[in-house]
Parts: sequence; structure tokens; C-alpha cells
Amino acid sequence: MTSTTTMKLTKKSHSCVRLEKDGRTLVLDPGGFSEADAAVGAEAVLVTHEHPDHFDEGRLRAALDANPAAEIWTLRSVAERISAAFPGRVHTVGHGDTFTAAGFDVQVHGELHAVIHPDIPRITNVGYLIDGGRVFHPGDALTVPDRAVETLMLPVMAPWSKISEVIDYVREVKPQRAYDIHDALLTDLARPIYDNQIGALGGAPHRRLASGESTAL
Repeated sequence: MTSTTTMKLTKKSHSCVRLEKDGRTLVLDPGGFSEADAAVGAEAVLVTHEHPDHFDEGRLRAALDANPAAEIWTLRSVAERISAAFPGRVHTVGHGDTFTAAGFDVQVHGELHAVIHPDIPRITNVGYLIDGGRVFHPGDALTVPDRAVETLMLPVMAPWSKISEVIDYVREVKPQRAYDIHDALLTDLARPIYDNQIGALGGAPHRRLASGESTAL
């Protein structure tokens, strides 16, 4: 891993995650299911793909208006939609790219969104590996990065997944711990089922943060 500095992880609604280190802030996937101010205060925002629960121009605009130095890193399909609104502040990335954003080292992994249905064309999707593997956010895909992962942001419930695939994904990545994301469609009644089965069968500690709750990594 590239750093032993304490990192603060804050879970926002659905797939949005806020990371803070050394007084700097990085936000991933502030989409339409996330709080309106989910990305406000960030120096850098990463977007995994174009679906509205991960990409919302209003939330990006709020972040970039609040901080004139804030920038966005995302794949081409999203960059093409927002570059005109934020000239010079949007960076296009793809699988294999590396960059530094808000003091965090980032590697890009993956190329395609998970299959929703064979009749639905697949779109592009990238995952972001932060600080050499301290955190991995896969977006909407079960991408396995080519290095060890400490904290896996785990998409637990989606139209494109079933729980056996989620469990096998944790087994394949072998993180030190997994925290839920992509959980806005999961009711509180069903959460114990997911907690118990993923925790018992995934082979890694399975944890959940409420929206707005933080933990130190």
C-alpha cells in the first residue's frame, strides 16, 4: 500500500462514498440517489459510469461551484456530457490509467458495466482503486483488480446481480473488509439476510454504514 495515513470513509446514500485524508476530500459517484450536497467540499470527484444513480450533473455542479479548484475524473461517455459545463475541469480516464486526485493515488480498473439483460446493450464502467488498494470502488461491475484490496466497496443489491454473485465476488477479491454500496433498493427488512449470508459465506468481514456514518481506515 502507498500510505499509512489514516483515511476517513463516509458512506453517502446508495453508491456515493466520501474519502478524506490529510485535510483533502475525494468523492465517488454522487448520483441522483445521493444527497444533493454529497460532493460539496470535495477537491476531486470520480464517476464510474453514466447511469443517473451514479452520475448527476446537479450534484457535480454543486461541488464545482462550491470549490473553483475542484475537478472531475470519469470515463469518456460521461466526460462528453459534462465537459462543456466545466471547461478544463473534466479529465477522461480508462482502464489502466493512473492519476492523482486531491492527494489520492488512483488506478482505473475495468471497462464494461455488468450485464443487466442480454437485450440491453452494455455501457462502459470503470472502477477506482485508491492509494494502492486501500479502497476499491467498482461502480456497477464485479471487477477484480490486479492487486490486494484492503476495503472493498461492495455493490450488494442491483438489477444486474444476485446474492450468490456478490458472495463469489468477495471471495475472489479477498478484501480485508467489505462495506455495502449500491444499497438504495435494499429495504431494511431484507438487510439482515444480506448481512448474514455475505458475512457468513464471503470470507471477509462484511460491514454496513448508514448514510452519513463514517469510519477510519
